[in-house]
Amino acid sequence: MTLTAAFERVSLPLAHPFGISRGTQTTAENVVVRVSDGERTGVGAAAPSTYYGETAATVEAVLPDLLDACEAVDDPHNLDGIDARLDAVVGDNPAAKAAVRIACCDLAAKRLDVPLYRLFGLDPGETITSSYTVGIDETDVMRERAEEAVDAGYAVLKTKVGTDRDEEILEAVRGAAPDARVRVDANAAWTPREAVEMSEVLAAYDVEFLEQPVSPANPDDLRYVYERSAVPIAADESCVTLPDVPRVADACDVVNVKLMKCGGPRQAVEMIHAARAHGLEVMLGCMIETNAAIAAACHLAPLLDYADLDGSLLLAEDPYEGVPLPDGRIDLSGVDAPGTGARAR
Repeated sequence: MTLTAAFERVSLPLAHPFGISRGTQTTAENVVVRVSDGERTGVGAAAPSTYYGETAATVEAVLPDLLDACEAVDDPHNLDGIDARLDAVVGDNPAAKAAVRIACCDLAAKRLDVPLYRLFGLDPGETITSSYTVGIDETDVMRERAEEAVDAGYAVLKTKVGTDRDEEILEAVRGAAPDARVRVDANAAWTPREAVEMSEVLAAYDVEFLEQPVSPANPDDLRYVYERSAVPIAADESCVTLPDVPRVADACDVVNVKLMKCGGPRQAVEMIHAARAHGLEVMLGCMIETNAAIAAACHLAPLLDYADLDGSLLLAEDPYEGVPLPDGRIDLSGVDAPGTGARAR
């Protein structure tokens, strides 16, 4: 067997401008990776974030070395060997590594003719519902987006905040979705005191939890909020890779794990188990990604308490199909093909 690999950059327009406290985007730059054994092809993708020091250009720059390393191992089932070789040839660059590792996991599962969740020994019946994200925009637009999401069947909303009108936004979203479960993500926009004060407002609007209220620069800030907050706290930017889990264990209730932050599906599983060992709940999140990436994350749903895997739903059009998400429910029983279920349309 000889493995061969290739990649291509894709620019994906969003259905609507997507705003968070750090800015607004209208397109998502992903890099799709394919690893083939000559008969089957595994597909993955990188969705890099400049916040974590990656761009589509940096992904393209390191992928030749990563794919050469993958080809050198020449066995998609030797996932330990591939992981070690990737880490040896390129430092950091988690989204680029995630793309290669997703493709290898997809190929390994296809060679065994099983869906990816079986490769990880998971029960497809133990699944959950993903949230649907309402990005920062004019308040009336956010109200409309929330109404549209509820009308489309989504029962869990994640609202981005970090503006000078956050309470107005909460009132609008909650008014549009009175029966939905609502989560809030500040993307590190608040000071610790602002976060504590806002937590009282969030509690009044029956918010399920508050994600990353403060900058990750000072770990004590997150702990300060956690100890005083009126709602549970989730760590995202403060919890990037496995060593971060014990560091935030006494400063949050939930950790948000992302394949693009930690470097791949197996790395995400390690973080999930570490979080459980520290008594934390777990959410699996995403960037704005094609299903070539998100489909793999969906297969980890049986391990989760919460999911925020709507990245492909925010695209105007995804070139790949993935795991079905009827009304946001991650339907692993609907995966009718081996591997991740990601297939070109």
